[in-house]
Amino acid sequence: MAIFADLMAAIPAYTGLSPIAFFTIAALVMAVYYLVSGFFAAPKHASYVPMEPLPTPVQLGDVTEEELRAYDGNDPSKPLLMAIKGQIYDVTQSRMFYGPGGPYALFAGKDASRALAKMSFEEQDLNGNLEGLGAYEMDALQDWEWKFMSKYVKVGQITGKEIKSREVPVEDTSNAAGETDEGEKPVAKEDESEKPVAKEDERANEEGDKSTMNEDVEKVNEEGEKTILKEETASAE
Repeated sequence: MAIFADLMAAIPAYTGLSPIAFFTIAALVMAVYYLVSGFFAAPKHASYVPMEPLPTPVQLGDVTEEELRAYDGNDPSKPLLMAIKGQIYDVTQSRMFYGPGGPYALFAGKDASRALAKMSFEEQDLNGNLEGLGAYEMDALQDWEWKFMSKYVKVGQITGKEIKSREVPVEDTSNAAGETDEGEKPVAKEDESEKPVAKEDERANEEGDKSTMNEDVEKVNEEGEKTILKEETASAE
């Protein structure tokens, strides 16, 4: 009892509050502490539920547009499929986007090429008709197709849709090379035919040089003979 009496006497001395006010404030502080800490504390009975693995994509092959509509996500036992330019992709892993309630749920079970190109959610654009689309819209559709090709597995194609190659065509240069070689052959023959002409020109030049040298030698001999005759005449006189 003496200790309790000393405590009651010390509270006003050190805090300036009455014992009732002091204990009231202490109780409020503790209540606020437990309330705030409850927001950040981990649940006591939390349990980890592993997610079921996604099923392996099944190749469907050729299907009609009517058959494709059965894979719009409303049946959980079936994969979630979507088509671009006639090519069907398994988008089950993105069910939150293309499944029921998702932002792109209208595209599931359909060829949504036109809608993706125009970024449209109109019912009349939920098809694969690309007629009348501009260059900008075709580029946008190409971006979507590349995204699907890199992220999802292709499982089939819509019957009656042409598969448009996305590879750059390589020209066959074998014929062109053959034509070039054949075209060059006459040129080579012409060069061979020019060789005799060149040889004849060389021979003519050589003969001309020889004749010129002979003429020069004859002139020198004639001048020498004249000089000798002059000297003999002078000595005779």
